[in-house]
Amino acid sequence: THSTWATSWAQAGRGIPLYGTTHADYFYGTIPCARSLTAEEINGEYEKNTGLVIIETFEKNGLNPMHTPGILCTNHGPFSWGKDANEAVHNAVVLEEVAKMAAYTEHINKDVKPAPQVIAEKHFFRKHGENAYYGQE
Repeated sequence: THSTWATSWAQAGRGIPLYGTTHADYFYGTIPCARSLTAEEINGEYEKNTGLVIIETFEKNGLNPMHTPGILCTNHGPFSWGKDANEAVHNAVVLEEVAKMAAYTEHINKDVKPAPQVIAEKHFFRKHGENAYYGQE
């Protein structure tokens, strides 16, 4: 998508820090922002290279793409995915809302710090993984 808030973070070249539990329910940690493509990558196989830069970002940062079902691409916008098309769209909507909340959070408190890791772990893993116990099926 090229949703307003998530695209704004992408255009700024910034990942979205985990400030609260809504973010943590869907994304385990900061939503990363991939680097800009080089001129060679843009003028070559642009779409393929965009995908390769996304993969590069996950590998470089040791991220699980199923724990972080979305990414921002600098100078481009957000990408999201899921186990099926419905989940991918849902994750895109959540990514947009998280981007908006993070922007407001930083506007309200310019010195805000990310939520403690224990919040990320509790909220993410209670809904995802083999020991998940929270939420509707």
